[in-house]
Amino acid sequence: MILPPVRPIPLKERLTLIFLEKGELDVIDGAFVLVDVNGIRTQIPVGGVACLMLEPGTRVSHAAVVLAARVGCLLVWVGEAGVRLYSSGRPGGARSDRLLYQAQLALDEDARLRVVRKMYEVRFGEEVPASYSVNQLRGMEGARVRRMYENLAKRYRVRWNRREYDATDWGSGDVPNRCLSSATACLYGICEAAVLASGYSAAIGFIHTGKPLSFVYDIADLVKFETVVPAAFATAARHPVDPERETRLACRDAFRSSRLLERVIPLIDEVLAAGGLSIPEAPSDALPPAIPEEDPWEP
Repeated sequence: MILPPVRPIPLKERLTLIFLEKGELDVIDGAFVLVDVNGIRTQIPVGGVACLMLEPGTRVSHAAVVLAARVGCLLVWVGEAGVRLYSSGRPGGARSDRLLYQAQLALDEDARLRVVRKMYEVRFGEEVPASYSVNQLRGMEGARVRRMYENLAKRYRVRWNRREYDATDWGSGDVPNRCLSSATACLYGICEAAVLASGYSAAIGFIHTGKPLSFVYDIADLVKFETVVPAAFATAARHPVDPERETRLACRDAFRSSRLLERVIPLIDEVLAAGGLSIPEAPSDALPPAIPEEDPWEP
């Protein structure tokens, strides 16, 4: 009997992310492994992971990159404790129909405003004034976000001044800000994996613009205050010795309990659909997504 070809595991059924440091990623005897300086191998279930966060001291072989791309696992190179995002691979999901659709929405001012309004409605759970411009909505967002930080700090009894950190001097930040930076880095990795696996561009944003990860920031903001921000404040309240590591563990649990990976891709489609434009028909020879859409008629 001929076995069917191996298909990537759907994103919603995968582990969210794994942080790796001080070792070499390679494919040995058909297995995806991390080899440390002592030659000890740790197998990584790369096909069941959405995103691998590669910290300093990590090297990656060509074979490892090829295998990660084939199974649709995003590789993200981050800084110490995962708090800076330097670069990322692409799991092979870019599709011309989705890219053109996203670009049309971003270039059409009316469609873009409808998408932005939908994003704010998802975030704050209420309708926003139809007469507001994008800049006015940003101003409304800033005030609300500051209040949300203050309220969470009071709930967890954390001393809070404001959201402030120096990316060039990580240790200078206070514990709550370090926890928040670690938490958002985790969330950005997951959201970037979802955006790319869906066939969209990470750079074409609607609220955030002009950055390589503008759309990732847009999507992350939709779920940030119900997942990683409470986890960061709860971690800071415990005064941990290693706040970055404890925050990552707390985010892992938050992602799992909120079933984040099941929600992110439908949420992307939902906010973009608010723009009111139709997705162009994909050419017959278009590159399929890295993680194929599930066929509802399959057993």
